[in-house]
Amino acid sequence: MSDTPRYRRVLLKISGEALMGGQGYGIDIDTVERIAGDVRDATAAGVQVCLVIGGGNIFRGLSGAAAGMERASADYMGMLATVMNALAMQNALEKIGVYTRVQSAIPMMSVCEPYVRRRAIRHMEKNRVVIFAAGTGNPFFTTDTAAALRAAEMGCDALLKGTQVDGVYSADPKLDKTATRYEKLSYLDVLSRDLKVMDATAISLSRENRIPIIVFNIHDRGRFVSVLRGEGPCTLIAGAA
Repeated sequence: MSDTPRYRRVLLKISGEALMGGQGYGIDIDTVERIAGDVRDATAAGVQVCLVIGGGNIFRGLSGAAAGMERASADYMGMLATVMNALAMQNALEKIGVYTRVQSAIPMMSVCEPYVRRRAIRHMEKNRVVIFAAGTGNPFFTTDTAAALRAAEMGCDALLKGTQVDGVYSADPKLDKTATRYEKLSYLDVLSRDLKVMDATAISLSRENRIPIIVFNIHDRGRFVSVLRGEGPCTLIAGAA
């Protein structure tokens, strides 16, 4: 395989749970620093990178709503959790020399920039990593949908979803040893089979904008860069299977 990355500009979506490491809650600094190292390696290879990070390690809107909280209020609390994760990632990246900007869909000028599309694109053109926080800024939308939206707005060549396993499986590989990994799926395959990769809105947005989704294991050191080069186990979700 060539050492040249296949993509010029990508969005990396990471769940909040990915930042917990071996903990049951919160932010594991070692895990954040390892992921930051992978992002640095990708930028060093010439790829422009932006990120969306979930907030489920701190607060999940749906579970808050299930506990009796108003859904909109619970979702706003989840958005604030994503800002905390974004600031943690920014800190880790800047410690290793990667210029980074956090842009929040909910303005909070004291800690980060407000989301401005043209400014975000300019940051990326200057090889800064941009972390998009607070989801879409609206309740009832997931950070997966925010990732698909920002990937389209930034003109990304691909959306990479870093998960706990190395792709999309026919069943949960942790529970079913006979589960098989798909090498490639179409957007319609994911929707029709109700595969739990991203929510339907995010898949539909990616399909409409022809943005391929690559699912890989974020916990394998160096996997992000290898997937950008077309190497290593992953699942590609694109137009046709």
